[in-house]
Amino acid sequence: MTDETPKPKRFYETARAEQMPGGWTVQLDERAIKTPARAAMLLPTEKLAKAVAAEWNAQEEQIDLLSMHLTRLANVAIDRTPEVRYEMADELARYCETDLICHIAEDDEELAEREEAHWAPIRAWAGQALDVILVPVEGIIASPQPDASLEAARTYALSLDDFALTGLVYAFGLYGSAVLAMAVLEGELSATDAFEISRIDEAWQASQWGEDDEAKAATALRRIEAKALDTWLSGLN
Repeated sequence: MTDETPKPKRFYETARAEQMPGGWTVQLDERAIKTPARAAMLLPTEKLAKAVAAEWNAQEEQIDLLSMHLTRLANVAIDRTPEVRYEMADELARYCETDLICHIAEDDEELAEREEAHWAPIRAWAGQALDVILVPVEGIIASPQPDASLEAARTYALSLDDFALTGLVYAFGLYGSAVLAMAVLEGELSATDAFEISRIDEAWQASQWGEDDEAKAATALRRIEAKALDTWLSGLN
């Protein structure tokens, strides 16, 4: 099914980053962008504002809002994240309880070895760097994770500002892994590398059985999201 919702027409000539009290915004011609809640789009860095402006400049005759990942992240960071920080932290902990990189293939030794070659070092890093020590299992049945590790994950999430926390939530939703998301936020992995690590099983299955066009298209779109996340985090730093 295709999305037949009409796209708004482009109504501006150029978008540019503009400094304002407390940060940076993006102006469409002479008008500053507002969020859906009608708040000023106040961004923390010039670099991020320029990246958001580039997203608006890339639009053609119609504005494809679904393709504007940075703008959407900024809207969430400003309108939504301040109100639901604790819920976001709890969601990170829930992902830790069933983290993708804790579930090792049980029926294919070669796949399991491939997974662990990439996943075990990241789990070890999370334990050493963030005190998030998670127990790996074979198969899809989750194992109870240490309460101290879940609390460490919550504490980590709440230590982030609204823009970084928004990126974290976006990341663990994209990867199915809290640990990969935290590794990306901390610069241990790039967002694009973490995405490839998150789909080891998927890539393995495709190599064995092939991949249809719909699956290829979905993967391509998720790679674009991962690249946008790299841009988001780079802009914050």
